[in-house]
Amino acid sequence: MKKVITTMELQQQTGSELSALFRKVSQDLVQSEPGSPERRNTLASLENINRAINTRQTLQLKPPGF
Repeated sequence: MKKVITTMELQQQTGSELSALFRKVSQDLVQSEPGSPERRNTLASLENINRAINTRQTLQLKPPGF
């Protein structure tokens, strides 16, 4: 992975798209070299995707009015 997937890029994704992207980027992580810039970008992207998934799930669990 050459560039970090940003939070802004993830905002328009559906839950299914985020899950599929998380799986794909996880596979990229396995194939990356330890300590490489690609690995750092992949890890940062995974963190952003995970945060987007968690945010979406949290918003769905809150009752109306919160």
